[in-house]
Amino acid sequence: MKKFLILGFFFFTILAEGQKITITAKVTDAESGETLGYASVSLKGKSIGTITNDQGDFDFHIPSDYRNDLLVVSMLGYESYEAPAWTLLDNKEQIIKLKKSVLYLDEVVVSEMLKGSDILQIALTNVEKNYPMKPYMMEGFYRDLKKVGGTYISLLEAAVKIYDENYMAPRNKFKLLERVNLVEVRRSLGYGNKFTDYFDEDNLLEDLLLNNTIRYRQFPEEEEFFITLKREKDSYYNGKPIYVITSKDNHYSLTLFIDKKNYGIIHLEYEKNQEEALGKRKGLESKFASVKRIIDFKSFEGKMYLNYITIDSKINWYDIKTKHLQFETNLRQQLLVNEVHPNTTEWIGTTKKMKDYGLQYQDLPYNKTFWDNYNVIKESPLEKQIVEDLGRKMPLEKQFEN
Repeated sequence: MKKFLILGFFFFTILAEGQKITITAKVTDAESGETLGYASVSLKGKSIGTITNDQGDFDFHIPSDYRNDLLVVSMLGYESYEAPAWTLLDNKEQIIKLKKSVLYLDEVVVSEMLKGSDILQIALTNVEKNYPMKPYMMEGFYRDLKKVGGTYISLLEAAVKIYDENYMAPRNKFKLLERVNLVEVRRSLGYGNKFTDYFDEDNLLEDLLLNNTIRYRQFPEEEEFFITLKREKDSYYNGKPIYVITSKDNHYSLTLFIDKKNYGIIHLEYEKNQEEALGKRKGLESKFASVKRIIDFKSFEGKMYLNYITIDSKINWYDIKTKHLQFETNLRQQLLVNEVHPNTTEWIGTTKKMKDYGLQYQDLPYNKTFWDNYNVIKESPLEKQIVEDLGRKMPLEKQFEN
């Protein structure tokens, strides 16, 4: 009997350690009540995390043995919020209010005299100091959404592992260096829609990773670009003062947030709105209309790792003869890094490596149990249209199964 009791306790302990708990909340501005999208949510001292959706909501699945750890919510320009994870478990409608940060400026130092161009050049010089230079593995959630004429036609989501050697400057800025393993994939049936022919059939996750401007050193090198950089009022993030650098003209805007102490690039936002001819397809002429790219990094064990990257792009399609606009196609690509494993010995070999062609052709059997406990970007009320548009033929859950 004693042996059975010990054995039972042993299995109960393993089960408890394997279980996950979920923290659900909305993040808002403490004064205005405005919801804060893309705020970072993590556990202090741990490499796991998630982000809020467009409406400030999040579900954070964590191992049950982390219940006593501190939950940290961070947002540019705000003071970080910290509380023991277990205190946030019972209330499903709780609101986490972030206070705007107040900077207390010390006496003028040399760094206060730096111009925007100086700060970015120092930051680029320090990339190999601030970012990982030893092999590392990231676990993440990928999503792409396709929309035509205001209606969503397809959804694809994947759980992935991403391996990289280091942040050494690449010889080819447009050749993927990371190795990706698709752990789980689920997609809607919309990939059979006739309008999918108006989207690139390439590997969209590979395309997204190649847009990591810091990893692939894709900043312009011409002096004309650095002249346009302007230093704005300093801001605050995660208890640290940061530089804010901008570059703008009539068609594009770039904003960079750079740590004032180590010159690590924490956050980048880029937006361009200008029609450019792309090509012709099925009797229509395509023109690039706009793109918005956001890249965010988080610090762990003294190095900066990718936190999330999102790209929203739009292409207009015109009748070749009449030049009239026929419809527009929108593509949203998102990658959220859930966990980082620095100095890893794990490697993604050729047999597990993601193929170069589209992810819709690489899908795996749908694993509902896995997705129920995986950290994804939570669906927001604004995204209910996605479910309605894609679920006209049958519920999304059934589409994933099929």
